[in-house]
Amino acid sequence: MLVRDRTDGETTNGQTGHADSYEAVVRIPGASYTEMGWEVFPDGLANILTRIYREYGPVPLVVTESGAAFDDHWDGNGNIHDQQRVDYLRAHIQTVAQVMRQGVPIKGYIVWSFLDNFEWSEGYRKRFGLVYVDYLTQRHIIKDSGHWYASFVASQNESRPEF
Repeated sequence: MLVRDRTDGETTNGQTGHADSYEAVVRIPGASYTEMGWEVFPDGLANILTRIYREYGPVPLVVTESGAAFDDHWDGNGNIHDQQRVDYLRAHIQTVAQVMRQGVPIKGYIVWSFLDNFEWSEGYRKRFGLVYVDYLTQRHIIKDSGHWYASFVASQNESRPEF
C-alpha cells in the first residue's frame, strides 16, 4: 500500500484548515490483498527480519502468526480450495529461507492459524485457518493450504529448507 499526505487544507472532517497528521492509504494497482485489506508483501517480512538482526544483534528469531484471511468457501464435498493462502505461505516461507541464507538466525516459522477462529474485531467473518471450521456443526475440514503445509513440513530435513 502507498501512504500519502492528504490534499492541501483538507481535514479529517472535510473542512478546510490546518493539515494535521492524517494520511490516506491508496491501494497499489496489481498488488494482492487479503480479506482484511492488507497488502501481501513478503519483502516487508524480509525487511523487518534483517532490520531486527542488524539493529539488535544476532539473536535467534521466530516468525509467529504469519498468515492471511481469504474468502474461503466449503464446496460441500469436503474441499476448501484456498490457493491464495497457499501462495501467501509459499512466498513468505521462501522469503524466510532467503533471509536465513543471508545469515539471519531464524529458528522457527509459525502459521496463523491452525483453525478458523474468532478474530478480535471481525468475529467469525474472516478466516485465517489451515483448517476450515463449520461454526454451526463444528465440522473441521482441512483446506488445500493445510494439505500443502503438511506436505511442505514433511519434506523438510534438518540441513536446509526446500521449496
